[in-house]
Amino acid sequence: MTYASFTADVVYGDTQPVITPLITNEFTKEIRIVFRIGQSMKAHKTSFPITVMIVQGRIDFGVGEERYELVAGDVVALEGNVIHDLNALEDSIVRLSLHKGDSVARVNGVLKL
Repeated sequence: MTYASFTADVVYGDTQPVITPLITNEFTKEIRIVFRIGQSMKAHKTSFPITVMIVQGRIDFGVGEERYELVAGDVVALEGNVIHDLNALEDSIVRLSLHKGDSVARVNGVLKL
């Protein structure tokens, strides 16, 4: 068994979201992304499908030209190669579930865009 908490030991970054891998196994990679209000991840995509869940807070989530306001408990799944972005409307915690072929390094690279 592997245990992790999306709400324990949360650290907010001063200038950009904080990305923390919580679980990695042969099936998935579970990542916590912590945003302060106003922080964002610019438009990006991955070759693999992803699932994004709002654990806490409120996120303006863009998919192509569409905008969605996601709140705690909301979850979205995207196929690979779908351009999306995230903007924190309040302090927020996001769960990102990656395909086993995807990498945490790629997610960290999005902050450099």
